[in-house]
This record gives sequence, structure tokens and C-alpha cells, in this order.
Amino acid sequence: MQELTLAEVVHALDGLYPPSTAASWDRVGLVTGDPEQPVRRIHLAVDATLAVVQEARDAGADLLVTHHPLLLRGVHSIATTTAKGATVTALVVGDVALYVAHTNADVANPGVCDALATAIGLHDLTPLAQVEGQALGRVGELPAEESLGDFARRLAGALPAAPGGIRVAGPAQGRVRRVAVVGGAGDDMFDAVRASGADVYVTADLRHHPVLEAREEARGGTPYLVDAGHWATESLWLGSAREELLRALGERGTTVEVHISTLRTDPWDFVVGAESSGGTS
Repeated sequence: MQELTLAEVVHALDGLYPPSTAASWDRVGLVTGDPEQPVRRIHLAVDATLAVVQEARDAGADLLVTHHPLLLRGVHSIATTTAKGATVTALVVGDVALYVAHTNADVANPGVCDALATAIGLHDLTPLAQVEGQALGRVGELPAEESLGDFARRLAGALPAAPGGIRVAGPAQGRVRRVAVVGGAGDDMFDAVRASGADVYVTADLRHHPVLEAREEARGGTPYLVDAGHWATESLWLGSAREELLRALGERGTTVEVHISTLRTDPWDFVVGAESSGGTS
């Protein structure tokens, strides 16, 4: 089988996650690397942290593909006196290219939201909303109705463990069947969730005021809200991305190794004093 170039891998990634479908504010695509360099090993991660870059270098990766952009906002120096500068330098010195698929991976099919919906066990998926002309989020049905408490516990088992755990707004005994999901931050989607008829909404980064207002609007009823953590809800996509990339490259008659990072890049380390009912139902 022929050896791949970075340009060929980027072409495959662009096909799976077209940059044109990214949000207008986003920064996706190739960040570092020479399009003519060979790619034999690819490393997948949610974030391009210093530790993840070192992991990719230790694994002998030629390309690191992450979900979150390293350079989303303008920077004026990549000196190693800053973490971003040190990360870019480590990539360049280690001859590791960096490619980002962010909001274009969120809206892809299959993409971030599909991976989360599949982990929950939803079927009959439909888009939650159209954002800038792209289908964002998913709504689907559970195989059978269950209590909110049981649903939350099952969700915890389907997601990678993280220090923040899962926060739930709603009674543990409440009944759920129809579920809306958005991987990562999603507290700007409450209107679409209500319109979808979802009994529960799974997302992350839920803030006090939007959640309080949403629960007030629900008058104690549905939709219930579940904050399952940003990293946890998006990390599921890495397995899907690996499968899709291997399939796309395999169709070209090429071979490459694709590995998933073993590092948890959730920035939180531990929680103290959390009060919980335990989700008893």
C-alpha cells in the first residue's frame, strides 16, 4: 500500500468534516504541518494540551487531530514563555502536524452529537435545530421510558469518568423517553429543546441563570436538564472519528495507524462538598 501525505489525510478529514460547515466564528482545519510530509500514525484527542502533544510525540505520531482549536483567538507570539507558544513549538520541533475539526465535527453526520446520542442508546434521530444553515444537536427516543434518576445513572456509565460527574435538574422520579443532546456547551439551545418535545436535555457547561430560567419556564416539569461535562460529552466522538477516518483512507488503498489519546483533558481535578440525593427514584 502507498504511503500517505498530510495533504491526502487533510483531504479525507475535510470530506468528513467540511470546513465550510463550521460556525462563522470558528477556526478549523490544518494548523501546523507540511502538506507533503508523510503520515503513518495519527493521534486523536479533544484538546491539544502540552501533555497530549507529548503523548503524540512519544507515540511517534505524524499528525494530531483535535476537536478544540489551539488558536481560536488571535495570538501575537508563539514564544515558549506561554503555554500556547510552547505547544506550537513542541508540535513543530516534534514534526507533528495539527488539524482541528470543531463545530464542523459537531454538525457532521456522524459527528459529535451522533456519538453522544448513540452512547445513550437513542434511535430515530433527527436534528435539534438549524444553526447558520447546519443541523446541530440530535433528538431521539430511548428504547423504553425510564426514570430520570435511572437515565442519569445509565448516562454516567456510558460516559468516561470525570471529576465533575453529572448534574441533573429535575426530580429523580420524573419519567423520560424523548431525549435531546448537544455535545459540549449547549445552554443557548433551550428554545429548540422545548420545541422538540424532549423530556430531558443532555449537554454541558450549563450556567446558573439560563438553567434557573429554563426550569422556571418548565414549572417543575419537562424538559429536565443534564449537565454531563464538556470533555466527557465530546470525547465519545474520538472513537467515531477513528472509524470514519480509517474507512475514508482505506477506500483510497492506503494504510495508516490511528490512535486515541488516553489522557483526560477535563481541566477539573476534584470536587469537595457536593450535595446529592443520589438520584434515587
